[in-house]
Amino acid sequence: MATGKFISYLRVSTDRQGRSGLGLDAQKKAIEDYLNGGNWKVLKEFVEVESGKSNERPQLKEALEACQRTGAMLLIAKLDRLSRNVAFIANLMDSGAEFVACDFPTANRLTLHIIAAMAEYEREMISKRTKDALQAAKARGKVLGNPKNLTKKAARTGRVLGVQERVKRADTFANSIYKIISGYQAEGMSLNAIARRLNEDRELTARRKEGAWTPTTVKNVLARVSR
Repeated sequence: MATGKFISYLRVSTDRQGRSGLGLDAQKKAIEDYLNGGNWKVLKEFVEVESGKSNERPQLKEALEACQRTGAMLLIAKLDRLSRNVAFIANLMDSGAEFVACDFPTANRLTLHIIAAMAEYEREMISKRTKDALQAAKARGKVLGNPKNLTKKAARTGRVLGVQERVKRADTFANSIYKIISGYQAEGMSLNAIARRLNEDRELTARRKEGAWTPTTVKNVLARVSR
């Protein structure tokens, strides 16, 4: 039976799940079962609509700040609702943030690392199985994407969101490699020399390809960051 003050954090992966309550109800039930009528108080509830792969979590940040201000503990239904990324959870623990996952309430740091690693592995396997299934369907001649019942408005919205996501990924990558490229540039290296050095260092391009850096891709990174 739980005692003390809590800030609850719930996460769903899609807007539709957030609007419909799909996934949220189960998380709330898990939290209620954990608290079990004890001497406790949930001060506030934060709901995030974001993929578990993303580390951009404004609601989680607010929840942790609320915990700091009130001395409450962060309460989550399942560890994978916090993240399916080992590094993310490790950094959170190293920050000193206190949290409890209702599915593993007595887990220590080592156990949490192991559970997070398994969650990350599961996420990667789900992604791989999905890609394999799509490839197999395509090989059988099945036409993928843009179903006949998809409205023009939905198709346009999907294209816009797709472009926005690609731009976001490109910006994130450019910022991550910019320090290295600008460092070489400060040494007086040409775009061609920088591309050659990046290939020698086996740095992957934005498309996750090795040995594919060219003067143009280097120039594109510099232009994207300085725009």
